[in-house]
Amino acid sequence: MLKILDEVDSKVLTDMKYRVWQANLALAKANLVVLTWGNASEINRDLGIIVIKPSGVPYEAMTADQMVVTDLAGNLLEEGSLNPSSDLPTHVYLYQQFKGVNGIVHTHSKYAVMWAQSGRDIPPYGTTHADTFYGPIPCTRQLTEDEVVTAYERDTGKVIVERFINDQIDPLAVPGILTIGHGPFTWGVTVEKAVENAIVLDEVAHMALFTEMLNDHRDVLPNYLLDKHYFRKHGKHAYYGQG
Repeated sequence: MLKILDEVDSKVLTDMKYRVWQANLALAKANLVVLTWGNASEINRDLGIIVIKPSGVPYEAMTADQMVVTDLAGNLLEEGSLNPSSDLPTHVYLYQQFKGVNGIVHTHSKYAVMWAQSGRDIPPYGTTHADTFYGPIPCTRQLTEDEVVTAYERDTGKVIVERFINDQIDPLAVPGILTIGHGPFTWGVTVEKAVENAIVLDEVAHMALFTEMLNDHRDVLPNYLLDKHYFRKHGKHAYYGQG
């Protein structure tokens, strides 16, 4: 028996569904997804709910009320709900481990996938990269056969978190990763920001690819320039934009 969402303010839930629906449509508009690939979600930690794209529904046919609501463990909370994205367990695990994250996006965007299939981090070659990602965009290790067979989607989240812990990377300073042989996940303090980071990640991947084609001995951005570009947009001394 599914729990009915009788204690959640209907407007709050409607607004969450609308934002997640719009975030998913934004991925298609930005040409980061084709067919039914990719998904976006949002968490409300106070209410204990996650809203995510339904599995296998074409973007052009999706409606806001089809967005799927779960608890923080990924259990469905609405009677008659569509099936959630198959990547839900990855989103759940990342939300559990990355406490400052409130929106997550997964795509199979072309240039990011090229780097993921190559099993390489994306080096910070230029200031476009540094504006959003404070250092290399990491790539995970390969999952073991046991991890794939036992809990593939959850363990995809585990290898993402493992990389951030092992390399002491702040997930809010580097809001994305490549899962080897698979594709990118990005996140942010809002689902809209997670979409923006997905767009930037694929653009940066494209630029880095051609940078290496033009100069295979190109040095990465020096730390002082990485610092300048990242911190003029982030942190208490940021001055980019209108505040």
